[in-house]
Amino acid sequence: MKLVYFAWVRQTIGKKEEEFALPAGVATVRDLAVHLRTRGPGYAQAFGDLARLRAASNQVHVGFDAPVGEGDEIAFFPPVTGG
Repeated sequence: MKLVYFAWVRQTIGKKEEEFALPAGVATVRDLAVHLRTRGPGYAQAFGDLARLRAASNQVHVGFDAPVGEGDEIAFFPPVTGG
């Protein structure tokens, strides 16, 4: 699976993207985000409050209840506003 990070998520984690082996028991975007919290202080900060994040699966916006699979590309980013 490929993970991609944008904006302050990227800055907090210190990575633009990474290849990631899907752990057993991780079935949804929420499960993935909760798991990522355990990977270190930057991840814990970035994924500590899921209300501050949005996600996309294979370049389509999804909710945190969306399923994830080994071949997916999952992106995390802050909410975007426009005017």
